[in-house]
Amino acid sequence: MASTTLSSPAWFGQFTPQIRAFLRNPTGMTGLVLLVVMFLMALTAPFFFPGDPLDMVAQPLLRPGQDPAFPLGTDSLGRDVVAGLVHGSRISLLIGFSAMSISLVIGMLVGTVAGYFGGWLDDLLVRITELFQTLPTFLFVIVLVAIGRPSVTLISLSIGIASWPTIARLARAEFRSLRESDFVLAARSLGYSNARIIFHEILPNALPPIIVTTSVMVATAILLESALSFLGLGDPNRVSWGSMIGAGREMLRTAWYLTAFPGAMIILAVLSLNLVGDALNDALNPRLRGVA
Repeated sequence: MASTTLSSPAWFGQFTPQIRAFLRNPTGMTGLVLLVVMFLMALTAPFFFPGDPLDMVAQPLLRPGQDPAFPLGTDSLGRDVVAGLVHGSRISLLIGFSAMSISLVIGMLVGTVAGYFGGWLDDLLVRITELFQTLPTFLFVIVLVAIGRPSVTLISLSIGIASWPTIARLARAEFRSLRESDFVLAARSLGYSNARIIFHEILPNALPPIIVTTSVMVATAILLESALSFLGLGDPNRVSWGSMIGAGREMLRTAWYLTAFPGAMIILAVLSLNLVGDALNDALNPRLRGVA
């Protein structure tokens, strides 16, 4: 793979074939459209539903279509299901992308240092990564959340801390395979600093598989947050899809919609992220694009 530099004007232009391949992928575009719709729903939630979604606004347990003012009905406390779904998208997406960002920063830092410098530093960081990987992710997140007071910030931080080893191992593998490449050796012979080689030469070439992995990690973070909220470990002052499912689980037979609608939103969010991830993998992989 040819070297690219962040300072080069053509750095962004090199991804034109990949962007075109992604735009020609129908499943990828389907996932992207679903994600855009969810983001728009999250952004416009305060405008269409300005009140607190946890407020009691109507008669409890109105069924879908029973009252035009509440098209998807109300829960056992008289809270609007539609308002909960729309505001829940803000929390679920916020935690998903925040947790991914935290794990990406930690994982890239560890993986980059370990893969580029090698030696005893690589051995030490690999052992630390393996230590974190021996801990069951969900149980580790539960312990971290239980230590403090559940909040959106703490949940995002906990999921990010528990998820970074995946990115670290991938980044390490990419840097180990690229650090002896011809363009890296040429950069060293020109007297480039380690920082310049890492950020300007290796990192742009190591990004494609990492980008694909981060899309899957967002979906995983959304599922973890939903599971925490289902168990009552979510932020009690914020509504999320998981907390809506947890609140409606005791009325699954009599009020199925209380769990079906937020469950469907989680499925759509995870499905859209997986579709985007698969399309990115196809677009960024030269063999799958049919490019030599």
